[in-house]
Amino acid sequence: MVEMQVRDQDAFDVAAFGAWLADAVPGLGDITRVFQFAGGASNLTFQIDCAHDSVVMRTSPTGRKAASAHDMQREARLLTALRPGFDKVPRVLATAGDDSPIGRPLFVSEYVSGTILRRDLPEGAPVEAMADTFVQSLVDLHSVDTSSGDLASFNKGEGYVRRQVAGWSTRYRQAHTEDVPDGEAVMAWLDARQPADVGACVIHNDWRFDNVVLDPADLSRIKAVLDWELATVGDPFMDLGSAMAYWVQPDDEEGMQAFRMQPSTAPGMPSRDEFVDEYCRRAGRERPDWLFYEVYGLFRLAGIAQQIWYRYYHGQTTNPAFAMFGPAVQFLIARCDKLIG
Repeated sequence: MVEMQVRDQDAFDVAAFGAWLADAVPGLGDITRVFQFAGGASNLTFQIDCAHDSVVMRTSPTGRKAASAHDMQREARLLTALRPGFDKVPRVLATAGDDSPIGRPLFVSEYVSGTILRRDLPEGAPVEAMADTFVQSLVDLHSVDTSSGDLASFNKGEGYVRRQVAGWSTRYRQAHTEDVPDGEAVMAWLDARQPADVGACVIHNDWRFDNVVLDPADLSRIKAVLDWELATVGDPFMDLGSAMAYWVQPDDEEGMQAFRMQPSTAPGMPSRDEFVDEYCRRAGRERPDWLFYEVYGLFRLAGIAQQIWYRYYHGQTTNPAFAMFGPAVQFLIARCDKLIG
């Protein structure tokens, strides 16, 4: 009997999946447990425990979705191409597209055990060393050569900033619900203030402590970086701006504190300005006019939250964790409005 810890709406045919897995990844043995990770707000992630080892399966949800963010084949292809240049990428073991045993495209990767931080740090954590590694790993990711091989195919050329401003504006409008602000003033400001691209590199687009697996014996060592569904080749400062949207600091207002997802307020963690300065120093880049990237990061986060809120609002998902996304969108748009004056 397989132990199932899966939300009813996200359940799948475990017998069919198990038969496929036995052929795709030999040697795992029979499935003994399927555990759904609660942290994912977009794609669905499951830990598949088998008789001899564990793996991770990722697949797309049902309901309204942004196509590229839920393209399992694309994510698996990027991970495979990136792994030789960035060893913190989980190894992809198998993929399934239209012939998927569960009726939705999926991929299976290795399971990396370790510590994943949420809001708070364990007692005695080496905070400064952890922050140092976190910044340096982003610099390392942005330093991977994308000029050849499969990674080059993710580069759509100049105009990444322009495409993102236009794209997130469109996605926000398409997912808009009547209970949240229309965001038009913010979108107009971003459109008018956008800078030229400063370069092209692999960007994660969801760089947070709760997306990294740390070594329990040394919390300053990152074993793996997870959740690559939004990754691509694009402008490094757009990635940094997205990361800073999640980086809550101690003097932030109450609304920002309520949505903190990582231990960025712990004594010894850098402020957002310090993080940006340290990144620029290590990456050898001149610090830009940061206001655009700050507002972009917050608006993009509002767009992500709104796409998820749309599904919850219309009953396409019942995950109780999504009940906070509507209020989050309201706060994020208000914060953008305040920043642009």
